Amino acid sequence: MTEVRIAGVGLTRFGRHPDRTGRDLFAEAALRAFEDAAVPRADLEGLNYGNFIGALAEGQGHQAPLMAEAAGLRCPATRYEEACASAGVAVREAVRTVRSGEADVVLAGGMERMTHVDTPTTTRGLATAADDLFEVRSGVTFPGAYALMARAYFDAFGGDRTDLAHIASKNHANAVDNEYAQYRREVSIEDALDAPPVATPLHLFDACPITDGASAVVIVSESYAEEHGLDAPVAVTGTGQGTDRMALGDRESLTETPAARDAATAAYEEAGIGPDDVDCAEVHDCFTIAEVLAIESLGFAEPGEGIRAARQGVTTADGDLPVNLSGGLKAKGHPVGATGAAQIAELVRLLRGDHPNSEHVADATTAVAHNAGGTVASAVVHVLEVAE
Repeated sequence: MTEVRIAGVGLTRFGRHPDRTGRDLFAEAALRAFEDAAVPRADLEGLNYGNFIGALAEGQGHQAPLMAEAAGLRCPATRYEEACASAGVAVREAVRTVRSGEADVVLAGGMERMTHVDTPTTTRGLATAADDLFEVRSGVTFPGAYALMARAYFDAFGGDRTDLAHIASKNHANAVDNEYAQYRREVSIEDALDAPPVATPLHLFDACPITDGASAVVIVSESYAEEHGLDAPVAVTGTGQGTDRMALGDRESLTETPAARDAATAAYEEAGIGPDDVDCAEVHDCFTIAEVLAIESLGFAEPGEGIRAARQGVTTADGDLPVNLSGGLKAKGHPVGATGAAQIAELVRLLRGDHPNSEHVADATTAVAHNAGGTVASAVVHVLEVAE
């Protein structure tokens, strides 16, 4: 199989962009990725584009050719929709395309624009990632769904809001120096504990914000990188995808995420590594409890132990396994259709040494990205390694 390299990455600032269009945001991210990669647009053989609720929030379907045009591309373009894992799937399929030899250069990324509509409209749109028949019609929203998962976890393993507050505080601290982050301010443990409730036991700082933003990653074959003299030191050595039942009521357990576990198992096997080989990770912390479930599914902690990882300093910037050095979805922001590729972009910057938090992982060679859809009915995991 062809070895897959990441030649360049591009991001917009995550946050509120009331005066910009979605195509404008994606064009910015794509331009930055092209410049970072030193790859001409004419060499692009495909665009894999992630977007979730554009048809609802922007009234714009059929976005893939629109974004290809915005990025100055004339190549086949396909939109991928897997709720909050849309861009992660877009990256995975780009990797598989290049690895198979079908193409040498593919652009993968995504965009979401949500802050221009009111919160109830955004909430209704995001809720479509849940089971309409058995959850949405009963009034279930994602804060409520993850609150159920948190309560089930606490009942099974213990833990409390203070443990969650440590996760929120850690990720906000990581975002302070990240120029692309939505919230570049620290949040103390006390701030998190004193914040108003959203869905018990989750409070305001346990939840990620509504965000606009775009991401782009230029994925190339090793042979293309060598032929064109590209500086592409990071390889995608493993990728996996998993699926679970949509409705929480249909699952065997609310304290584990089998879709992420299956995706991680496949990615590790493909890369020939295990959890102990990973130096840092970006995980899908749409809520603080989601980070707990993620690190357990990835094998970084045993079931019931992930809740204490941030509080014990294991996953902090100076810990044994830094998690979400970007700030995570919690503080960097969560433009849902862009998040999966943004995680890849952040890890590439960390491994290359040009991220503001690279000093915390100066010797890192292996990283993992975990991107989830809904209440982890979908999950995508990628293994990134510094190429020898």
